[in-house]
Amino acid sequence: MGLNFAKRTAAKLLNRGVSAVKINPNAVDEAKKAITRDDIRKMIKDKSIYSTQAKKNKSVNSKILKIKRDEGRRRGPGKRKGTRKARGGMSWEKKVRSQRLLLRELKGMKMMDSAVFNRFYGLIKGNSFPDKASLLRKLAESGVKVSAEEMAKINENAANRYK
Repeated sequence: MGLNFAKRTAAKLLNRGVSAVKINPNAVDEAKKAITRDDIRKMIKDKSIYSTQAKKNKSVNSKILKIKRDEGRRRGPGKRKGTRKARGGMSWEKKVRSQRLLLRELKGMKMMDSAVFNRFYGLIKGNSFPDKASLLRKLAESGVKVSAEEMAKINENAANRYK
């Protein structure tokens, strides 16, 4: 029938891709004459047709790897609870910690007194500010102006703290 038929049939019998199946150059004429799957099986048995890839060992000792292999990761829409916004993005803890650190640094630099500090600390805890920029805007409205040099110094201190 032809080499394409022989390779395609051999690939199915060997559980390999067509590109992994090779035909011995001495047996090309015999492969062209092969008509049935039994003919191809005989050629495989005689090693006239062979696979270049070794068969992979499917045994896995780890229970969790077996589950992942057999059932997948199970991260589909049926498993998801909460909106896309709730599942991703910056965590609340990370956001609050950065805002509180900014407040502490400003209080340490004597830019605000305890009353203002406590008021803004409570607002941060109440999730009033989506990010540090909005906190800085609100601080500026209440009279605590932070210059670019001071902000750079605060960011540098924060970077040194979390090395």
